[in-house]
Amino acid sequence: MSQELWDREAASFDDEPDHGLADPTTRAAWRDLLLEVLPAAPARIADLGCGTGTLTRLLTDEGYAVDGLDLSPQMINRARAKVPQATFVVGDASDPALGPATYDAVLCRHVLWAMHDPAAAVARWVDLLVPGGSVVLVEGSWATGAGLTAVEAERIVQTVRSQVTVLPMPEAVYWGKEIEDERYLLVSRN
Repeated sequence: MSQELWDREAASFDDEPDHGLADPTTRAAWRDLLLEVLPAAPARIADLGCGTGTLTRLLTDEGYAVDGLDLSPQMINRARAKVPQATFVVGDASDPALGPATYDAVLCRHVLWAMHDPAAAVARWVDLLVPGGSVVLVEGSWATGAGLTAVEAERIVQTVRSQVTVLPMPEAVYWGKEIEDERYLLVSRN
């Protein structure tokens, strides 16, 4: 996926219910889901592939310290406007230029599937974590043919982490519509 593509997508990115989280019920569902699997605030979170900063906003509102990174300067501009108290950088999520052993959790939503070498990306993400840190991924295998199945994502994460839990997310409340494809949350704690 190219920077130019995501720059073009930035203006309308939040229009999707699961991207903008404008609906209070959808926002609350994501909030509850993430608070259940992330370390307690004020943990430090790296939001890789942060897009317009919607999850950064949600987590910052809950007391987390969040650093966002995205390939698209246009996405980052929108994220900075949405969450001025967070730190955002333009960068490649496959090799984030963030401090090693700095974060309590790495959060990525719909990012792993787009990596050229997903196993290498996960290894780099794990390097960002403090001892005991968590990797939290939201992924899917979409009706379009894009994405990763839960089994594929689990295998990738297991190349560098032994403990992996996959939670299916078929509920319409997360997506703003009924879905037919596979969507899930993957959590790895060591």
